[in-house]
Amino acid sequence: MYGVALMRILHVNKFLYRRGGAEGYLLDVAAAQRARGDEVGFFGMAHPLNDAPQRFAAHFPPRVELDPAPRGVLRRAAVAGRMVWSPRSRRGLARTLAQFRPDVVHLHNIYHQLSPSVLRAARAAGVPAVLTLHDYKLACPNYRLLAGGRICDACVTGGPWQAARRRCKDGSLGQSALLAGESWLHRALAAYGPVAAFLAPSRFLADVMRRAGVFPERLRVLPLFVEPGPGKERPGGGVVYAGRLSPEKGVDTLIEAVGRLDGGTLDIAGEGPSRAELQALAGEVAPGRVRFHGRLARADLHALIRTAAVAAVPSRWHENAPLAVLEAFACGVPVVATSLGGLPELVRDGVDGAIVPPADPDALAAALGGLLRDPDRALALGRAGRDLVARDFTPDAHLARLDAVYAEVRHAGARR
Repeated sequence: MYGVALMRILHVNKFLYRRGGAEGYLLDVAAAQRARGDEVGFFGMAHPLNDAPQRFAAHFPPRVELDPAPRGVLRRAAVAGRMVWSPRSRRGLARTLAQFRPDVVHLHNIYHQLSPSVLRAARAAGVPAVLTLHDYKLACPNYRLLAGGRICDACVTGGPWQAARRRCKDGSLGQSALLAGESWLHRALAAYGPVAAFLAPSRFLADVMRRAGVFPERLRVLPLFVEPGPGKERPGGGVVYAGRLSPEKGVDTLIEAVGRLDGGTLDIAGEGPSRAELQALAGEVAPGRVRFHGRLARADLHALIRTAAVAAVPSRWHENAPLAVLEAFACGVPVVATSLGGLPELVRDGVDGAIVPPADPDALAAALGGLLRDPDRALALGRAGRDLVARDFTPDAHLARLDAVYAEVRHAGARR
């Protein structure tokens, strides 16, 4: 199957429960691998919400919370040291590798709670490692290419100390300097050198990493995946948004756009620090027309998406490859998204959705309103999106591409 023998794969991520996009991908790809017969294991940080049972939990480093930052000088110093290099994480992974003996280690978000020390354990054990890049951390110390709420790529070509100069972590010089120092030291020590292949879900992210000099010869573009759902037979109504409620997501722009529509409704699924502010804004500009559903189980979320005529991804930051787009397409719903990051790689303007400028409620309202007023066209665009997913973004297609990378790094390791 897929041209390679079934394997033993160890996935490594700091959290091992469905917390965000990275964890969602980790658990979904592991489930797909198990379903076809691979043996899959996990290594992460101890946490009460981790999926259970965890076979190697005895080897996990202890839980540490970084948001909010720990109190006390000694505690903060200990956490800062763990962010840079965690001997306990390295020892724990070494023991897991000795017990599990995987063919490949597939890493995800290891920053801070685990640290790149785990890569030394993989190298010492002779196990090839690949790392999926879920964000911009290796080029931007604060992950998001943002400073002061505005798009910024100063660190990409200017080096990590730009983060301290711009105080891009919550406006704090201390926190920004800590992140900058961590990134500088990791670069100086080539801490990510043991990674044989870096997997970028979008061409945009891969280009950012190349410009930052992050092992450009080892970068591979590997799009994410989603299971295509049943097609829609009838047009839906209203707009839906699924995602985190935080400033960079542009949900305030979306609410203002809906307020400009004549009778359009908006369903919002998700949680985040901006919820109360967004609810107040909705009450002012679109009273009675915006419903907040909170965080929904996947089946309930997909059912909600299918009721909509169009999904919106109004981000004002460089999204990498948000699953919100693929999930909407999988449900047969077109997407209106902004022109930032990897979004234009997923949404084909006029084919399965529309691309609009960021932070522009008038342009967003015009695009949404056009589809709401023409439900048959919205249905046709949604079908085109589902066809795209069924052709290029299925679990089988993703595993075939991932297997090719695994085979490449295993072959390269065998030649050394």
